[in-house]
Amino acid sequence: MTGAGAVPQTALVCAVALGAVAWSLSRPGQEVRRARLLFAGGGDVGPPGLRVPPWVGGWGARLRRSARERRELACLPVGCALALWGESVLPLLFAAVAVPLVRRRLAARAAGRERERRETAVIELCGEVAGELRAGRQPHEALAGASAGTLGGGWAAVPAAARFGGDVPAALRSVGRRPGAEGLNGVAACWQVAVDGGAGLAAGLDKVAGALSAERDQREELRAQLAGTRSTAAMLAVLPVLALLMGGALGAEPLRVLLHTVPGLACLALGGLLEWAGLMWTKRIVRTAGGGEA
Repeated sequence: MTGAGAVPQTALVCAVALGAVAWSLSRPGQEVRRARLLFAGGGDVGPPGLRVPPWVGGWGARLRRSARERRELACLPVGCALALWGESVLPLLFAAVAVPLVRRRLAARAAGRERERRETAVIELCGEVAGELRAGRQPHEALAGASAGTLGGGWAAVPAAARFGGDVPAALRSVGRRPGAEGLNGVAACWQVAVDGGAGLAAGLDKVAGALSAERDQREELRAQLAGTRSTAAMLAVLPVLALLMGGALGAEPLRVLLHTVPGLACLALGGLLEWAGLMWTKRIVRTAGGGEA
């Protein structure tokens, strides 16, 4: 489906794709449905005298939330624009293939940020409990009153075990299985040694926090050193796009050549493979230098 006769078909496919994106973004999530069931017939929610139209308060917030949660769908409008510009559905097909890949990449980045937040929460927990112990509080009281909300829902079992005389080390190790919360295994060991052998718990927690902080600082320093390599790889990956834009601005019609001729399709396939191979090779170099972190 290439050539000038394919413009109506391409426009129709793009319209269907954009409609699917709009429907996906406007579909209410589980939280919205739960809120509607909970507040059905309960009147307006908000300050008295302030009435927000439903299409503003509902649809606007829903679209913003859906856009944040489904950022990978931005590939489809870009693919539609390229498809209409190049009068071919191939860019839209490439965009559809890119959606799950981008989703997986975004999920990996979100998981990495959540892992770092848990690691920071463990460090802060160690410092907080150690400070409470030095202030004269008992270990069970200090741990029961500690705030560690970013460690997830499983953390609720730890202060409960400390408050009611449960197995605190087992609860700590259970939460420590989550990515980023591995430092809780060291806290559990310090707790067990302090309870069984009478050793100082505050000193042990300080050592755990110091080791976790040193590891985090080393990782951040290595990440800063590898930032130049990542930036260079990203710049090289964007160069073909800039070349297409420059060619289009000069009137060379590069998309027509790439999408409507056999040599152009061959060059597009070969260039895509080389681009992918270069990105994977750079990613492997960065992962090896970073000790497994890409």
